[in-house]
Amino acid sequence: MKRAGLAAVCFLAACSNTPGPQPAELGRIEKPQDVRVLWSSQVGAAERFTFTPALVGDSVYVAARDGTVTGMDAAKGRERWRASLELQLSGGVGADPSTVAVASEEGVVVALDPATGKERWRARVSSEVLAQPTIGRGLVLVRTIDNKVFAFGTADGKRLWVYQRAPTTLVVRMPAGVTIAGELAFVGFPGGKLAALTLANGAVRWEGTVSVPKGTTELERIADVMGDPVVQGREVCAAAYRGRVACFEAASGRPLWAREVGALSPVALDARYAYVADERGAVHALDRSNGQSVWKQDRLAYRGLSAPLPGGQAVAIGDFEGYVHFLARDSGALLARHEIGGGAIRATPVVLPSALPAAGLLVQTEGGVLFALAL
Repeated sequence: MKRAGLAAVCFLAACSNTPGPQPAELGRIEKPQDVRVLWSSQVGAAERFTFTPALVGDSVYVAARDGTVTGMDAAKGRERWRASLELQLSGGVGADPSTVAVASEEGVVVALDPATGKERWRARVSSEVLAQPTIGRGLVLVRTIDNKVFAFGTADGKRLWVYQRAPTTLVVRMPAGVTIAGELAFVGFPGGKLAALTLANGAVRWEGTVSVPKGTTELERIADVMGDPVVQGREVCAAAYRGRVACFEAASGRPLWAREVGALSPVALDARYAYVADERGAVHALDRSNGQSVWKQDRLAYRGLSAPLPGGQAVAIGDFEGYVHFLARDSGALLARHEIGGGAIRATPVVLPSALPAAGLLVQTEGGVLFALAL
């Protein structure tokens, strides 16, 4: 299987000396808001992979390329336990109150006890895993790079079902995970396809088209669905590589709207808008009711942006130099930025809820530092 490196595509302008679009310089922000660092912790480098932390209750779970998995206190960043799995991990952590799970580039899935970090079981899948496992309804779901979804029982790691599609000759090396909502699992595939699978047996409930492949070459026709589909209320939305953002009725798959934006990040949702970064580094807010443009912020052009994270009155987004930018939710105006260092921010930030002592967000860098920030 040939594999296209999305990181190389996203960061080409930022990381090469060849002629081409250059990353935008960061201009002055009028009356910037203060950004506070609540805590930070060394958690292990990601290298060129994307590692996303998992937040469950008052606990944060984080993994590193060298096989280290750490359980931490979300409020203060204190380490509760650390496990060394002696594996080359290739994606972030999946967790719920009963189980923590990670996976490797060799296709090994490991489940840990969330209280102690003690290993419970190991299982194998068919190929490399780039996305974090998804845990819920007594299942650990793992999406592999060869277009399969494996379901294991959380208690014993027994394989319960496998859903598979035909492998594709060229794929985007970006995490594409699974989202559980109710009795369904939503997962994106190459060719711009979004599928709803029944959790009981992996059968397809419905399949929709996020974006239609276009162009004359294999590279031009890549339209892989990126990241995890996002479910909110009765809708499920997803973005396809350099293609459209589309939303569907979650229960039936009925298309609600689609918008051509040249997406280069997964989509994010809040109560009113859908957010996505495009191939030129512009951030878009789209009306969730019809997909119409609300605003567009292009002052972060070609800065290798992460997926946006909406929270409160701001939208946070990371870049290739380790900056976190905060945009006004309703206008897209730049409110603040903070340089955290530690390498590129590839993973989508994670919300720290207001139930904790200080609401904010978690950001994991390529260099291996986990930051808790508050605006």
